[in-house]
Amino acid sequence: MVFEPRVDARNRGLPADRPGGNPNYKSSSTPDKDPTPPRPKGNNSIDRFKLNMSQIRDKIGNLSLTNQYLVNLPIGKDILDYIKKYYQPEFDNYSINEFGPNLGFYCAEATLPVSSYATAEVKDNILGVTQEFAHTRLYTDLDLTFYVDSNYDVLRYFELWMDFISAGEEKFQNSQSESAFLPTYFRRFKYPDQYKTSQMSIVKFERDYEDSLSYNFMNAFPKGLTSIPVSYGSADLLKVTVTFNYDRYVVIRKKLSQF
Repeated sequence: MVFEPRVDARNRGLPADRPGGNPNYKSSSTPDKDPTPPRPKGNNSIDRFKLNMSQIRDKIGNLSLTNQYLVNLPIGKDILDYIKKYYQPEFDNYSINEFGPNLGFYCAEATLPVSSYATAEVKDNILGVTQEFAHTRLYTDLDLTFYVDSNYDVLRYFELWMDFISAGEEKFQNSQSESAFLPTYFRRFKYPDQYKTSQMSIVKFERDYEDSLSYNFMNAFPKGLTSIPVSYGSADLLKVTVTFNYDRYVVIRKKLSQF
């Protein structure tokens, strides 16, 4: 009878060079090859980003800037005649085609207009559902901030434009400054077609002076002037902000050379 050597179950996972080891047994903890896949040489998303960098640069590089605009504010003939007749003889040196463009260069800040809709709610069309419908387009007031020159022509012009809207009775007006002190002084407002202008616009352009947007305001007039603070201390440029009201605006896109 031939006896085979007994192999202890505890030694079945031992290497072959150890006593009691089983040379035909392969441990599950030691696989034939590394299951971890090889690491790719490059990141695909980064590679795609590098390929599209030129396209992204072209899009990001064409963003609009805030400091390239031009304000056109023509002067109405009735307003200029009123100023020359009753107030400022210095304005005799200005013409309608001269003072308006010069006034636009004093505009330090401008706000491009926006609009919204007034809506009404309807609750009876669909059970449990509230719907809104637009019925009126609303336009916000326009704020323009101007530098005030040392001769105060800019400030006086807007003050006189507003005074033209609500001037007193002309038979008392040898000069407006004297008639305003009379106890019988009263204000009589002009008709809208006398003090409103439809030629005011803001042109937004870019460095290449090619494409531009022209915001044209219909029936605009100065609604109010903000307070102008003055104080001792560090000097700063004097500015005045004029709030304009208008009926509506129209946006026209064209080449700047076409203006």
